[in-house]
Amino acid sequence: METRELGRTRTPVGAVGFGAWQIGSAWGEVSETDAMAALHAAVEDGVTFFDTADVYGDGRSEQIVGRLLKEYPHLTVATKMGRRLPQEPENYNPDNFRAWNDESRANLGVDTIDLVQLHCPPPAVIAADAVFDDLDDMVDEGLMKAYGVSVETCEEALAAIARPNVATVQIILNAFRHKPLERVLPAAREAGVGVIARVPLASGLLSGRYTRDTTFGDDDHRTFNRQGEAFDKGETFSGVDFASGLEAVERLRPLVPEGATMAQFALRWILDQDGVSVVIPGARNAAQAHANAAAEQLPPLDEATLARVREVYDELIRPQVHHLW
Repeated sequence: METRELGRTRTPVGAVGFGAWQIGSAWGEVSETDAMAALHAAVEDGVTFFDTADVYGDGRSEQIVGRLLKEYPHLTVATKMGRRLPQEPENYNPDNFRAWNDESRANLGVDTIDLVQLHCPPPAVIAADAVFDDLDDMVDEGLMKAYGVSVETCEEALAAIARPNVATVQIILNAFRHKPLERVLPAAREAGVGVIARVPLASGLLSGRYTRDTTFGDDDHRTFNRQGEAFDKGETFSGVDFASGLEAVERLRPLVPEGATMAQFALRWILDQDGVSVVIPGARNAAQAHANAAAEQLPPLDEATLARVREVYDELIRPQVHHLW
């Protein structure tokens, strides 16, 4: 697999990574057997970057990834912290940071975490010098090798990129979320900050497998968070109305290369955006993990195809989401 440098960490990682939210919670039940099979399949295909968080299944995702790390200690693992308490600036303090870090290190079975990201904190946290001074101290203490910020909005990403020791930003980027292309990716390239592209398939909409009759379980965020009832609305279907997303997929479907899937086409689109370090699709089983990794083998999309994706976005998606994030 193609490798890319992960921002200021300078670590080479496979261009396609693995997002481990699905194997933790909020996507319907995924057995530990299926989760481990998906992780093993990803490693077999050259995936070297795995992204998790302390709140995915209350540590379950970290623990499962930790099992994989014992088998393959060369892998790069990133986790996130900051959502175990209400998203209030006073909760982002040294004592909580270290308590969360201790728990994540125990779950992952490591002394030092490769990358720790603030998990979509409020803008006031990104603006607080003391927060980043403390993160610098944690690097010096050997609790983590580097830190980054996972964000919801482009303005938050730009504020994080301006911080001198932020190694990466993680942001929603997909064929239904183009706004980061305008300023975030250029700013990250200039600063040498890595870009981790999450929600690459718009919660499965861009897999091309759903219809108007598709339903999701009660424990699936695609049921309980469509209007932002539990967390930011943009995390579910990238904030796009389900019906509009289905229509957009049908317009994109003729662009999919022969022999490829809609999901692989959507991942290839992200990989073709200048400045992306790694894209992190999730997988519930080995077959999905293999299919995700195979997207990197598709040739880059030509200019006519990229232009058509922009047209579909401008007509159907931009009015819903572009101004919000």
